Amino acid sequence: MFHLQKATQVTSAESDQTGNDILLRLAEHYRYPPRPSEGPGAAAPFVRANMVASIDGAATHDGKSGGLGGDGDKTVFRVLRGLADVILVGAGTATTEGYRQPQPDEAFADLREENGQTPAPALALVSRSLSIPPDYPPLSHPDTVVLTCASAPADRRAALVDAGATLIDCGEDDVETSTLIETCGKRGRPRVLCEGGPSLLGSIIADDLLDELCLTTSPHLAGGRAGRIVTRTGDGEDTATLKGMSPAAIITDDDGYVFTRWLRHGRSSIH
Repeated sequence: MFHLQKATQVTSAESDQTGNDILLRLAEHYRYPPRPSEGPGAAAPFVRANMVASIDGAATHDGKSGGLGGDGDKTVFRVLRGLADVILVGAGTATTEGYRQPQPDEAFADLREENGQTPAPALALVSRSLSIPPDYPPLSHPDTVVLTCASAPADRRAALVDAGATLIDCGEDDVETSTLIETCGKRGRPRVLCEGGPSLLGSIIADDLLDELCLTTSPHLAGGRAGRIVTRTGDGEDTATLKGMSPAAIITDDDGYVFTRWLRHGRSSIH
């Protein structure tokens, strides 16, 4: 009935491992499932989320998720970005956390070339209100898109377009989660990495579009009133349905962080 799954410690600075050895070992652990090189399956998105929470479930400390992180968490963060085609994130989270345009990472250059990927993942910002400062640096980058809806305020739309942003409507009155995920695939970015925030992840889960959750548990008790990694979406009663997930792996580091991978039922791990 009970199974003891021993955590594997992989981020230790062992004497026979270089930094790149550790990164590539983690990349093998976290690699996306194989996909056909052509045909419909090649564009079918696989949606992975990467989130961090304290032992007692807080998703932020002092208003930012980065306040819960450590060196090991930053390493896993780097690896997951190194494997992704697109980083999908709520615009509010991106601006609050100080996101910048993803840059090529030499550690994963060969692996990305083998997979037919661009040198760096693209950035996809999700915003219904378009409340993004027009001078936000990633907006004008050709690999950045803003996924919004047709009813977004016209004045804000015009301001962002004037700033060089690329806007794509993914719905009429609201951003339709299924459409934004489908858009990633159509744009040749099927390996999706969602980094939140909680509302965006909540929508993805509610629409049963999350294939994998990579969760970092920070070895701290946060207390306070910080929210969870997922918030309830919609204005009605809380009628959320439990979504079954299966544990795929557990990793620890020298600082006590625990890194788990969870696959939704029906998805099999490639390891």
